[in-house]
Amino acid sequence: MEITIHQSFLPHLDPDASLEFYTGVLGFEVRLDVGAGDMRFITVGPPNQPDTAIVLQPPTPDPSISDAERQMILEMMAKGTYAGVNLATHDLDAVFANIEAAGADIVQEPLDQDYGLRDCAVRDPAGNLIRIQQRP
Repeated sequence: MEITIHQSFLPHLDPDASLEFYTGVLGFEVRLDVGAGDMRFITVGPPNQPDTAIVLQPPTPDPSISDAERQMILEMMAKGTYAGVNLATHDLDAVFANIEAAGADIVQEPLDQDYGLRDCAVRDPAGNLIRIQQRP
């Protein structure tokens, strides 16, 4: 049996700002952009991984979510605790320099972690935590 990761989902609050971050700052390509206004779904991914993508979606598209749940999700997004993704690169310092120069919200500069990884952390325009690890 073979199972691969095809898509992950991250919420967005401003589809255009998220699109600029993932394409202009991280260098991902747009694979699909559907919907409009608050119900816009954008699929992006790294050009060298055509079978792996991130779907940027409205934070609460499910109509069964209560107002209290919706508010909690928005509060968690604002704190950066609702969603996130780990990325990897062969040149963490160069990637970080580009992200920092673009004015992204820096959470942690490149750092050698006690558990053996070197990584950094930023937030996308919606507050999602993006960790980027140095590949060996």
